[in-house]
Amino acid sequence: MKTGFAGTGQLTRLAFRRDIGIIPACAWGIVAVVALVARDLKTLYPTAARRLALATHAGRNPALRFLFGRLNGTSAGALTAWRFGVWAACAAAVLTIFIVVRHTRADEEAGRLELVSSGAVGRQAPLTAALLAAMTASVAIAVLTCLWLPVLKLPWVGSAALALSVGACGLAFAGLAAVAAQLAGTARGARGIAIAMLGGAFVLRAVGDVGSAGHSEAALSWLSWVSPLGWAEFARAFGSAGECWWVLAIPLAAGAAAVAVAFALSAWRDHGAGLLPDRPGRATASGFLRGPFALAWRLQAGVLLGWVAAYLFTFAALGAAAKGVGEILDTSAVLKRYFLRIGYHHTVIDAYLSAYMLLAALGAAAYATSAVLRLRTDETGNLAEPVLATATGRVRWALSYVCVAVGGTGLLLAAAGLSAGLSYGILTGSVSTQLPQLLAAALAQLPAALVLAGVAAAVFGLLPWEATAVAWSIVALVAVIALFGPSLLWPAGIMDISPFTQSPKLPGGTVTAEPLVWLCGIAVALGAVGLFGLRRRDLGDLGPSFRGGRIHGWLVDYLRIGQQPDRHPENLT
Repeated sequence: MKTGFAGTGQLTRLAFRRDIGIIPACAWGIVAVVALVARDLKTLYPTAARRLALATHAGRNPALRFLFGRLNGTSAGALTAWRFGVWAACAAAVLTIFIVVRHTRADEEAGRLELVSSGAVGRQAPLTAALLAAMTASVAIAVLTCLWLPVLKLPWVGSAALALSVGACGLAFAGLAAVAAQLAGTARGARGIAIAMLGGAFVLRAVGDVGSAGHSEAALSWLSWVSPLGWAEFARAFGSAGECWWVLAIPLAAGAAAVAVAFALSAWRDHGAGLLPDRPGRATASGFLRGPFALAWRLQAGVLLGWVAAYLFTFAALGAAAKGVGEILDTSAVLKRYFLRIGYHHTVIDAYLSAYMLLAALGAAAYATSAVLRLRTDETGNLAEPVLATATGRVRWALSYVCVAVGGTGLLLAAAGLSAGLSYGILTGSVSTQLPQLLAAALAQLPAALVLAGVAAAVFGLLPWEATAVAWSIVALVAVIALFGPSLLWPAGIMDISPFTQSPKLPGGTVTAEPLVWLCGIAVALGAVGLFGLRRRDLGDLGPSFRGGRIHGWLVDYLRIGQQPDRHPENLT
């Protein structure tokens, strides 16, 4: 007889095999960013006097405390923990959330766990395998961080504290994601619950950190103690008063408690169902859902609203931080020169705002790419066939997603410009001036962002089996050129690869119509090529080298391993 954990070993190997590229790439990426931040801070602030000046100005800026947290010292390590400690913990949490949901609720929703359960698999084995994969990712991030930072001549003790705080935060959210997978009936709902928990933890930590700086709002500082991100901060990595090791037990205990709750809920609920009640739709569709455009909007509205909320939140804080950015940039000539080059301006404030409008455009381009690639997801998931079985043609179906991507990109850029302009204008008393300037600066990046959406549409129509890899690789290439090319003085031929090089550098720059017209024309041409390719190719094309599908093959291999010798052949699936 099989126990509740039977087959955990095979399912764990299956999870690692499916994530053989995701976990190493994400773990190395998070650690590499932390190491690059540490190296850059040592270069930008080589002396104790400059680091003290930065700590003084940053401590007086509530927007920076809101974004990055508290400073626990003036050493290079303390600045590294302040600048990226909270955000590295957020990245580790997002990684573990996606891993756990992918191997639990997503596989259950797709019917894979039902197939796997026909073998010798216990009820708790899939959840255990998912948690082991997430735990491995968190431990890998912690170990790599602890090994890499001392290479940059940072203290071992502080490196270990920062690494363990980031890894412990990832483990805590792995447990919360496991609970969310039992509550929600869909993978999207489970991810939404877990990401909402992460967003709430960030807000609690941010409000508590801002409140701890003021006398009238000191009572709010306790909010940081109820947030897993606050626990990572209170470990005081590289702190001048020493590390606080006992705090690391709190996220571990919280994660263990969440895992215990998840196992209890998994044993109690029905397979394929979530504990939260389903919200049945209307018996008849509304008149709004009469065409593919309305359907595409209905399917992607929730994701877009989440992006808009994140943009409003983030760029309001970045706009508020612009008021004191001049004093902070004056503490490092190298950092000031970087912002002036990336913003293509001679004034610090305009360069700062222009640089963050570029960041908003890169994020909007990432959203546009993901929205267009939903076409490929629906195609491979057999969700496109019911739509195309009606009077809807392929071009109208694809255009519905493209229109949502275009409109969503414009909405995101408008949200960034409005929130940054409003927050900066309120602090400087010039809302009527800053609001239209920053709104125009954000919307001026729209044609360049749409070029990347056009690239995604083109590869979806011409090379559907490589659409995801090619589209995201181009987004990453453009982001690297846009962020590092100006400061490193890369040649014009390389810089011109990025469409953002041709965008107006606002606020403070001049607007030329010709580059914007060319960018719009290129975006339209790429989209037309993609639609033409979609009309000519087979629907559901899986590529010339497809051999039955990787996940299908892995499941078959697992079922062969999981077969018991005493089972009758007629009972085997």
